[in-house]
Amino acid sequence: MILNRAEYRSKVLGCWLGKNIGGTLGAPFEWKRQVNNVQFYTQDLQGEPLPNDDLDIQLLWLVALEEQGLELDGQTLGEYFLLYVTPHWAEYGMAKINMRSGLPAPLSGSYHNDYKDSCGAFIRSEIWACIAPGCPAVAAAYAYEDAIIDHGDGEGTFAEVFVAALESAAFVLNDIPQLLEIGLSYIPADCGVAGAVRNAIASYEAGLSWREARDAMLEVYRGSTTAGDPANTSPEDREKGFHEGKQGWDAPSNIGIVVLGLLYGEGDFGKTLCTTVNLGEDTDCTGATVGSLYGIMHGAEAIPEKWLTPVGRKIKTACLNLGELGYFGNQVPATVDELTDRTERIARQVIARRQLPVTLAEHAPTDLSDLDPQTLYAPKHGGVLRNLGQPVYRFDFFEVAVDYGCAPTIRDGVPKTITLTIRNTYKVMENLNVHWYLPTGWRVSPSADAKVFLPNAYVGTPEASVSFTLEADAITRPSNRCVVELSVEGRPTALTVPIILLNGNSEPPACPPAEE
Repeated sequence: MILNRAEYRSKVLGCWLGKNIGGTLGAPFEWKRQVNNVQFYTQDLQGEPLPNDDLDIQLLWLVALEEQGLELDGQTLGEYFLLYVTPHWAEYGMAKINMRSGLPAPLSGSYHNDYKDSCGAFIRSEIWACIAPGCPAVAAAYAYEDAIIDHGDGEGTFAEVFVAALESAAFVLNDIPQLLEIGLSYIPADCGVAGAVRNAIASYEAGLSWREARDAMLEVYRGSTTAGDPANTSPEDREKGFHEGKQGWDAPSNIGIVVLGLLYGEGDFGKTLCTTVNLGEDTDCTGATVGSLYGIMHGAEAIPEKWLTPVGRKIKTACLNLGELGYFGNQVPATVDELTDRTERIARQVIARRQLPVTLAEHAPTDLSDLDPQTLYAPKHGGVLRNLGQPVYRFDFFEVAVDYGCAPTIRDGVPKTITLTIRNTYKVMENLNVHWYLPTGWRVSPSADAKVFLPNAYVGTPEASVSFTLEADAITRPSNRCVVELSVEGRPTALTVPIILLNGNSEPPACPPAEE
């Protein structure tokens, strides 16, 4: 695929402009369960957008890419999240509490987190699409590592993977139904996000009005109102029973609203944004997402000037610790133009490093004649959700996924099983030695030492799983650390995998009792 550089930049710039516009438009109505009647901005903006966490964290990810390089994972992104994301609300706060206890992603996003199914991840998906244009598998992989920090194995993670894949494909396709199918191919068919997307498509195809489609969505896919307060639901919606729902289960309905906005907007920028915001719920997030998608699909030139002038081109932050991001935040892009420049630089590195089938050409026109849309769908085997819910540690030749079972906790005298799935990512077969280092007084069975044979992909399945059971008579510390050492005879490198187990004595058993 050849993407003309100017056209690519226009799509990236359109993405960031659309993000600012949609977030600003929807901000006054955020988390109100009601039908709105928005036709344009309702604020006196004086040429500047409103600050929005939807964009803030993506600025942080840009800095992480520039400082740490392209091979980011949930652990590294989690360190940035913990250092620089200031709010403690909902999933943000729960993830930070978990990380301070020692839990890595995705455990940081899953453990005790009633908001792992909420909206905080899909709102920050655009950076991954923009650095992997036309390569949704790569964008989805980055998005997964991002989302698991504060959404773990929840619907929030599926939502970001879906949106990132959709946005990446939108660099080379404009057909909304096909884009939706591409996004769906990256997430489980039976998850809530997928169900909400299908619900939105069915309503549109059945000829329902957008109001009727909204009701059809909220009948099945809705969480509780903000703070569970019925006052945050309009009287009309309370009469329909829409004030009730599961706390934090917000990603499915809001992704469904994004899809409704795209479909009922019918290619018009203002109609797309206003329809989305008028559907209610997390309006700054849904508005910002459809604004970004429109910008990617059509470019900055397609955004009407009347929508651009009130918000200008500045970026205003809301939830970043600016004191250590340069000199009072000057490490953060100040305008969408600077953000576009820096995004392009990273995209060129990603394309080269991963040998992606994309060329950004200075003088050649965009040429998609060799594009097979089927290559944009998720691969049938593997995929970004292969180790859902498990921390994964990557080394030069191996990767290790750690399965903690029901929870990352251990109790006095109760056996705790940990399963390691070790994958050979190189072309040479190996026998891998495994050794456990444990706190004093802990026991491990069948043994603290094991040997694991790993074929390469040419010979067989290049991975193997091995389970160990840990036990201690008395768990006295709040957080307990073990280390698994992996080594190969005759080679100098030793790989270490941290295992963190929280004291579960004060909690009910995490796992249901085994059936007799």
